[in-house]
Amino acid sequence: MNPADGTPDPRSLAVALAYAPGDAAPKVVARGRGLIAEEIVRRAREHGVYVHESRELVSLLVQVDLDAHIPPQLYVAVAELLAWLYRVENRVPEGLKP
Repeated sequence: MNPADGTPDPRSLAVALAYAPGDAAPKVVARGRGLIAEEIVRRAREHGVYVHESRELVSLLVQVDLDAHIPPQLYVAVAELLAWLYRVENRVPEGLKP
C-alpha cells in the first residue's frame, strides 16, 4: 500500500508457499503483485499464517510457476526460513519448559 495516498503499490509482490511432510519441496500456491499481493498477505494474516518479508527471496519465488515446487537453488534459503518458523511457532516459554 502506498502510505501517501492509500492506493495499492504496483511494485509490491507476494508469494505463498505450502509444504507438507512427504513433499519433495515446498510449492508456490499463490503469487501476485499490486492488489493481488496485498490480498495474499491480508488473507494469510487473517488466517494466522506467518508473513515473512524478504524482497530478495520473493523476487526469486515469484518467478516460479503456480503449483510448482521451488527450484533446488532456493532449497537452502527456504529451508532456513521454514526451520526458523518452526522454532518460532513451537517456542515454549522459559518458565514452562520441562
